[in-house]
Amino acid sequence: MVNLMGIMEDVKPPTTHAQVPTRHPGNQVELDEDGHPKKGGVMTGTTIMAIKYDGGVIMGADSRTSMGSYVSNRVSRKITQVHDKIFVCRSGSAADTQMITGIVKYYMNFHEMEHQSLPLVKTAAWNFKKFTYEYKDRMLAGMIVGGWDAIEGPQVYSIPLGGAFIPGDYAVGGSGSIYLTSLIEENFKKNMTKEEAIEFVRKCVGHAMYADGSSGGLIRLMDITKESNTEYCFTEGETGNTVPVYGGTADTRRVTETKTA
Repeated sequence: MVNLMGIMEDVKPPTTHAQVPTRHPGNQVELDEDGHPKKGGVMTGTTIMAIKYDGGVIMGADSRTSMGSYVSNRVSRKITQVHDKIFVCRSGSAADTQMITGIVKYYMNFHEMEHQSLPLVKTAAWNFKKFTYEYKDRMLAGMIVGGWDAIEGPQVYSIPLGGAFIPGDYAVGGSGSIYLTSLIEENFKKNMTKEEAIEFVRKCVGHAMYADGSSGGLIRLMDITKESNTEYCFTEGETGNTVPVYGGTADTRRVTETKTA
């Protein structure tokens, strides 16, 4: 008869942290000290930015969503429509930013029905600021709100972690923003043409994706003007699998245009 107790005595669990693998070899999920996957939310560790140009707003973002070092979605959408001419770029916890965006979308639709007019970009941005500030100790959410309205034209508002409210000609956020601050300050100019603005945002987001391990995937841009909302999607290479590099040429480009009256 086989002595199972003797066999089990020879199989000893690891006694030090160094003996426990820190990653599962198959999917690269981070493991805890007991060898189990670490618990954590889905994060949009990301690069987001928006700039005003002559006649509209260009908003840009990468498409990588991660859980620690595990990439859970390579082609996520971080630019979300809030109303006809209002969009938001989301960074931080995907669950938190999606919940806040859903609430503000509801408020903006209710605002339109109550006042019989389109909501202002500032109104939407202030609502994002309100929730981000009131729940700053419970949520991880950084937003950039951009859009166009008949009162103030193209507008960009930054709502970083903590719930500040910062209007400006451009805004940048996410983990990739540390690689872009000096680049934008050096090269940004007011009243760019649409073509200049698209190329500028594409280069900036591509540069951050190259330098930041939490940013990657595709480059998605949203052009918001009085006449239409146009989405651009950039990839590099014949297969579209390589990371865009700052200064590179976009070989693959898809455009989706939605015109609104």
